[in-house]
Amino acid sequence: MNILVIGAGAWGTALAASSATRHRVTLWARDASLVQTLADTHTNPRYLPGITLPASLRVAGGSDASLADALTGQDLIVVATPVSAARSMLTRLQNLAAPVAWLSKGFEATVAAGAEPHGLLVHEIRAQVAPGLLAGVLSGPSFALEVARGQPTALVAASEHSSVRETLVQAFHGPALRVYANDDVVGVEVGGAVKNVLAIATGLCDGLQLGLNARAALITRGLAEMTRLGVALGARPETFTGLSGLGDLVLTATGDLSRNRRVGLLLAQGQSLAQAVDSLGHVAEGVYCARTVVQRAAGLGVDMPIARSVVDLLDGKLQPAAAVAVLMGREPTAEL
Repeated sequence: MNILVIGAGAWGTALAASSATRHRVTLWARDASLVQTLADTHTNPRYLPGITLPASLRVAGGSDASLADALTGQDLIVVATPVSAARSMLTRLQNLAAPVAWLSKGFEATVAAGAEPHGLLVHEIRAQVAPGLLAGVLSGPSFALEVARGQPTALVAASEHSSVRETLVQAFHGPALRVYANDDVVGVEVGGAVKNVLAIATGLCDGLQLGLNARAALITRGLAEMTRLGVALGARPETFTGLSGLGDLVLTATGDLSRNRRVGLLLAQGQSLAQAVDSLGHVAEGVYCARTVVQRAAGLGVDMPIARSVVDLLDGKLQPAAAVAVLMGREPTAEL
């Protein structure tokens, strides 16, 4: 199978490397200097330091013309860019016959022309700009570094098209990477987006040394918030007990490789949001889509107090300890 991965960040590089031992994989990057480094050293020192990439992995990029060339003859295109680039990239790919899958997790944080008021999930962007595209999403609990090391990982391939699900399983299912098929695109995308926001809250909890009881409560109630929003958007509730819901939430909220969790930890230590984000060196999607999550939920009449507290914290309206006090001071209610 010929596979093109667009975007040579940590996750795009790791997934391309994982599949390159079984398929003909090309990794495309916009940065010409990064392309040269990948080609010369078979490493990606900025995003995956210490990892040697397979010699069979092809690299391309450096210009828009090179992307047009790379798209030719591919059986699958994987978009490994942030959500902020999804609209422009899917617009460019709208006339492709080959299936397209994205790795992006989050809501579109900026309001684009013709978009709904509070931002869209990537499958909603695709419906606007590329309605005829055979497309889906690959998601689930996955730190790029562990995938690149060949450590056991399980993902979900979600699409309304069975052919896309089958293609994604064929492309990436292997000895160290299990891929499960799912047709609930909404649920899989909501889980991938909201868990980033909840991971900031959990990092804050741990940074304030509130204890394991508090962490367990926060993750559990966060899962309830995620599920409420997903169901309101048309997802199946059972999706949120699977890999793209509970699985990805637990990983991102508790794993030391989580950038979103790290933001919460740094805020708890007294750093400003700007300082926390600058120290990461990578994108933390929860920072950029937290407000959109809360706005979208409010428009649907969905209560998300944890996510709302994260937004107030990021906006500087609440200090870390005050955010905890707000959550703990809420009126008693039934567990739903």
